[in-house]
Amino acid sequence: MATGASPHVFHDARMDAPVNLIDHREPDPLDAYSRTVVNVVERLGPAVVGVHTRRGGAGSGVVFAPDGFVLTNSHVVRHGGELEVVLNDGRTLPAQRVGEDAHSDTAVIRVAGDALASATLGDSSELRVGELVVAIGNPLGFQASVTAGVVSALGRTLRAQTGRLIENVIQTDAALNPGNSGGPLLDGRGRVVGINTAIIAGSQGICFAIPINTVTWVAGYLMREGRVRRAYLGVSAQSVHIAPVLASRHSLDDTRGVQITEVHADTPAQRAGLRPGDVIVRLDEQRIRTPDDLQRVLGVFVPEAGLELELLRAGGRLATTVVPAELPD
Repeated sequence: MATGASPHVFHDARMDAPVNLIDHREPDPLDAYSRTVVNVVERLGPAVVGVHTRRGGAGSGVVFAPDGFVLTNSHVVRHGGELEVVLNDGRTLPAQRVGEDAHSDTAVIRVAGDALASATLGDSSELRVGELVVAIGNPLGFQASVTAGVVSALGRTLRAQTGRLIENVIQTDAALNPGNSGGPLLDGRGRVVGINTAIIAGSQGICFAIPINTVTWVAGYLMREGRVRRAYLGVSAQSVHIAPVLASRHSLDDTRGVQITEVHADTPAQRAGLRPGDVIVRLDEQRIRTPDDLQRVLGVFVPEAGLELELLRAGGRLATTVVPAELPD
């Protein structure tokens, strides 16, 4: 070793050139969290699109089949007019509506293209609170914007603009803004676990996505039939508390029920003999405590399928069969 030389530098006797044993290559600047987000974006970013209608609607979507089928929100495309989709590479292509369901805020459209980059759909039932999620979309017109956060809560309920309840909604703190609607919420493996749908105005970090399990169920109907057929009784109703003595007499597990306040003319409820004041406690062998419970049981229309209905009337308990109709659009 040469006198005064660095202890880490040696001389090669053959070349008389210093050999540095220190590796000066730059270390990976990304931590595990960043690498996960970057990998998700690089894999799924090409499948995220902008969705525009000629009447002013704008939002996001995600291609879920290489032949051009796109998931988005119903409220993004319901404005009518011609549809356009802006791909990740900047191309603008025409699209057509396949079907939409305002009750779940879900729509399927199809872009006129093939061999498109497409996303993998995951299983929202596997999500856990605290899990990393990534949102990609076009907030306020800024295409392909990425935010990341965690699953803040599961099993939330959200009221669609039709008034119907959407269940098992995912709450996340991945920042969303107008224009993110219809874009994907992705897990750490790059699978679509939700479709971003709503924010609470004035809040910070309280955003919601429709679970992909609900979306795929709805999308199946939309692609086969163009709509989701739901059952309908034809009543207006409200939650009420049943007198404890009546609840005990009729072996109810609690004192909640759904009281009919109005029976609409020429409806299944009228034909079944239901009356204002009747309290529904069971339908199709399922306990009914709130109007949302009633709506949940009537989620799918099956032609000519009768449902067993139990209700309280004038202190007594009655059982009858009601044959729901299809919910009008």
